[in-house]
Amino acid sequence: MDWLNSAAPAIASAFAALGVITGAVFSYRQVKRRGDTDERIATAQVRATTEATEGQTYVEAMKTVTAGFSSLLDQQRGMLDQQKVLLEQERTMHAQTVERVNLLEAGQLELTREVRQLQEEQRKDRRWKAAALDYIRELRGLLAKALGRPAPEPPEEIAADIAGPD
Repeated sequence: MDWLNSAAPAIASAFAALGVITGAVFSYRQVKRRGDTDERIATAQVRATTEATEGQTYVEAMKTVTAGFSSLLDQQRGMLDQQKVLLEQERTMHAQTVERVNLLEAGQLELTREVRQLQEEQRKDRRWKAAALDYIRELRGLLAKALGRPAPEPPEEIAADIAGPD
């Protein structure tokens, strides 16, 4: 055991060096673990921030798309309302046109009836005139026979009708 006593300072130095090295290894591992943990925490924070940013970007994109669709729907509603107004105006104009056409047709029917009535009156007047002229001629002939002289001359207005054959 003497040798142990003589080797004790060397062994103590070796064990002290081994203790220092072991302490350094443990310290290194602890620092590395802290660094790894800090790095994992930083990575997790970066990932969380990135995901939050992506989520916010997604939300903003959805808001933009929703606003665009809402705007498009509003425009389509406006166009639909305009088309309804135009359709109502066209219906009103059509109804007015139909009313005018009906009025014109009624007027034309009335005019046609009046024309037919006037044509019938004209035919009656012609028959009456022809009969009256024949009657006047016969009376003039009888008067000329009865008086033995020519009958008096008719007024100018009817002289051409009485003198002519008809």
